[in-house]
Order: sequence, then C-alpha cells, then structure tokens
Amino acid sequence: MRVLVVGSGGREHALAWALSRSPAVERLLVAPGNGGTAAIAENLPIPATDIEALAVAAREHRVDLVVAGPEDPLARGLTDVLARQGIPVFGPSAAAARIESSKAWAKEIMTAAGIPTARAERYTELGAALRALGDQQYPLVVKASGLAAGKGAVICQDQREAERTLRWMMEEGGLGEAGREVLLEEYLSGREVSFLAITDGETTYPLIPACDYKRIGDGDTGPNTGGMGAYAPVPWVDETLRQEILQRVVLPAIGELGRRGIPYRGVLYAGLMLTAEGPKVLEFNCRFGDPETQAVLPLLDGDLAPLLYAAATGRLAEVPAPTWQPLVCITVVVASAGYPGSYRTGFPITGLDRVPDDVLVFHAGTQREPDGTIVTAGGRVLALTATGPTFESARRRVYSAVELIQFEGMTYRHDIAAREVDPWPALPQG
Repeated sequence: MRVLVVGSGGREHALAWALSRSPAVERLLVAPGNGGTAAIAENLPIPATDIEALAVAAREHRVDLVVAGPEDPLARGLTDVLARQGIPVFGPSAAAARIESSKAWAKEIMTAAGIPTARAERYTELGAALRALGDQQYPLVVKASGLAAGKGAVICQDQREAERTLRWMMEEGGLGEAGREVLLEEYLSGREVSFLAITDGETTYPLIPACDYKRIGDGDTGPNTGGMGAYAPVPWVDETLRQEILQRVVLPAIGELGRRGIPYRGVLYAGLMLTAEGPKVLEFNCRFGDPETQAVLPLLDGDLAPLLYAAATGRLAEVPAPTWQPLVCITVVVASAGYPGSYRTGFPITGLDRVPDDVLVFHAGTQREPDGTIVTAGGRVLALTATGPTFESARRRVYSAVELIQFEGMTYRHDIAAREVDPWPALPQG
C-alpha cells in the first residue's frame, strides 16, 4: 500500500510513525512534512492547503490511501476532489467537515440530534453581539465560529473582557475570517476530556480517551494554544462513561449527518466537559487531535494502516476494533518563546541525539537544513512522548528527555499529567 499523509505537524509525524511500522505500507509520503518525517518517509514540498497539487501528487505516485491530518484541507474539499478520482481518503468530505469549520452549524447538528452541549447564541454583527453582553452570565466563552487553529475560544471573566474580545475578533479581524461569526457560549465547569472515534458512517470504533492541555502556562494559565501536552488513557473515564459518550454524543452526531445525506468517514473528535449533569460537548473536530494523537497512537496494539483504509473505503466492519496496550502515555510539547503569539524561528535544536530510544520525539515545527541540522520552524516545535506502567514512571521518563533538548527561547509546561500523580478531587455528581 502506498500512503500519503497530508500535514506538517506533530500529529502528522505521529501518524507517519505509526503507518511506517505497518507491514502493509510499502511506500510512505508526507506533504509537506517536517524535519522529523523526513527521517521515516519521503517529504513532498506541497502545502497542505494546495488541494490540486496534492491531487496531482496522489495520482503521480499512485497513492492507495491519503490520510488527512489537519482540518484546513478537509474543509477545502480534499476528500471530495480525490474521491472523484477514485483515491480513498481517511477524512470527511467538506460538507461533513463543517462540524468543525462552522461552530454555529455544529450547534445546529447537536440541537437536532439531542446531543448535550453548552447553551450558545450566534452573532454575525458586532453591534448585536455587544448589546447581548449585558444579559450574559460570567465567565462567558466568546468563540469564533470558523477555523482558528485551536485558539478561537476565549473565556471572558466579565463584560469588559468580553467586549474587548468581540471587537478583536469581529472588528479588528484578530482571527481573520474565522471570527466574522461568533458564538456567545455558556461556560461549563468540570473535567475536560477528548474522545475520538474512527467511523465509516456505519460502523464506529472508539479510541481510548485522552486529556490535553490547551493553556500555555502551568496551572492552566495564559492564553489558549493548539495544545501543550496530553496523556492517555484517562483513569476516571471508565467503560460505563465511555459507552455513555458513544451513545449520547458520537453516534447521534454521525447519525444526524447521515440523515442529512452527509456520510461521515474518518475520525470524529468530541471535546467534552464532564459536568455535574453529565458529559457535554465543547466542540467537534473533523480530524485527529494534536497533541492527543501523539499520546494515543503509541498505545495502539496493532496495525493502524488497515484500520484507516477500511474506514476510508466503507469497510470498517471487516477489520477488528482497535485494542490497546495496558500502559500510560504522556506527551509534552516543547514550544518557541512567544507562542501562541508572535515568535522567531530558525534556531538550531540540540540534544535530539541524546534522547533515549524508549522516548519518541515527534517533530511539529521543525525543518531539516541541507547540512542535517534541525532548526525551529513553528510555534509548537516538538512533542516528546513516553510510555510507562504508571503515570509516575511515564512522567519521569518524558521530562528527563525534555531536559536534554535545547534551543533558544524553548518553553514547555511542567505539569502535564501531574494531576494523575497527585489526584484532583472526585468528579462532580449530578
């Protein structure tokens, strides 16, 4: 099987790593890839958003399966273009990807399907949104409806902060087109969890749940990022709760899309808050999470390639459901100074050759120079991942490896999975 992975981040490196281990994969390409994927696959210098160029490359390289990493190419119709050429894609159509590319439309889907979620009001005009602020309860979530690379939700503590955020999104264009339409959304409290499931629209296999860390700073301080770390599995999400999430959230969403003539193939990501009233959806994503993928795939006990191919071709029921190793996996993201705001790139990264073999280094924002030097090329630079029998052992292993890495301005969170070592209070009861 010849496989093309689309994307350039840590998620795509993790997908490429898992696929490179498959005996079914004879050739692996990544477009555009990064400094890490270049070591295990052939990088193609094609932007993930250049749909036509990707289609040409898929034909020229006689690709049997395209695996879409980020949301942008899916929202732009990558699957639709390749499907017309008979090339299977693991990833939904543009119509189905709207469940992420339009938060307002996703709320409509949830309401129609009876999926529990936060109350929200939709606004496309700044004046109307500003007038509505006086009737809101605070904290309040001001959320961009479009794609904002994980940075489109702002928790506002009071009306003044909400007004500043609305003006930044809708008037100043702080998030570009993503912020032209906004949601004023109820703030939910509880524990947050990421729940992913692979589906071909008929058969659905849930993956193990994960927890990610969205804020830049220790103790969940500072602005939202694309994700600063993750761990899996989640000890407090037992089989009963998994089934509740599957039956109340994931399957109803896939079913509602199907009823609208929009079959969903790929992975459906549900970002959930476990509240006193039960799980409620914060967001749906149309692709693997980043950095959750880096914490989930190393625990997969089996071959990823047949699973993704079966989902892409509508034959998921013909392959076994995924099984998992009885271990803990922790991912720590190493970022550039200034991220998620402005940051500088081009700094040499040292210490990569000192990382032990039992720690995975997934590259995100890196570039391999002609002389072989790896330099920084993004906000999130690396995702170091370690497994172990306990959270204590996995944390010790991954953070010991992080300390070996150096580049100018390097920053990371020190508390990934710390709450599982020094457990937090029991879940709220409804």
